[in-house]
Amino acid sequence: MNDLPSYIEQTILKPTFTDEDVYVLVQQAQQFRFHGICLPPFWVKKAKREIGKDPISLVTVIGFPLGYHMTETKMEEAKLAIRDGADELDLVMNISAFKAGMPWVKIEIAKMAALAHESQRILKVIIETAYLSEQEILKAAKWCADAGADFVKTSTGFAPEGAQLEHITLLRKNLPTAVGIKASGGIKTKAQAMAMIEAGA
Repeated sequence: MNDLPSYIEQTILKPTFTDEDVYVLVQQAQQFRFHGICLPPFWVKKAKREIGKDPISLVTVIGFPLGYHMTETKMEEAKLAIRDGADELDLVMNISAFKAGMPWVKIEIAKMAALAHESQRILKVIIETAYLSEQEILKAAKWCADAGADFVKTSTGFAPEGAQLEHITLLRKNLPTAVGIKASGGIKTKAQAMAMIEAGA
């Protein structure tokens, strides 16, 4: 598959992230023609400068990594990320509220989708499949789609497990075709990546 790099958003979100990691991400994205890079919000402005006019999508995370921030906090974080040059926002769903059965989760996603789309940005929602049953995955995916999310993303990389092939298959069978799937967490080999893509990511 010659266009595999166009599917990849190389990510570094470790607590010890430094400016050197910005250089690594940008240089490797330029070298291998990755679709994009994903890094902490604090470093978005610097990454934007380093990317310059290269066609590299700049991705950052919102409400990371646990998702239980107040909606207002997430909204402000998203506004700042957009201001600093982020092209895509990866929002961590409020798993705590979701587990409590609160429909506010769907409202929050809708608010974030509206904010992103007003600025022509993409919103991906991390549902953290490691903490959800199959039925919960389906419910979360439906809420994301109904609320206007562009993608459903599997994982933060901080949970006990990352993307699982069966979850990608489940999501693709149940999401509208207009909603993409970002397989994230623990994908280390070409074979793993290809399997995820073939399953619908």
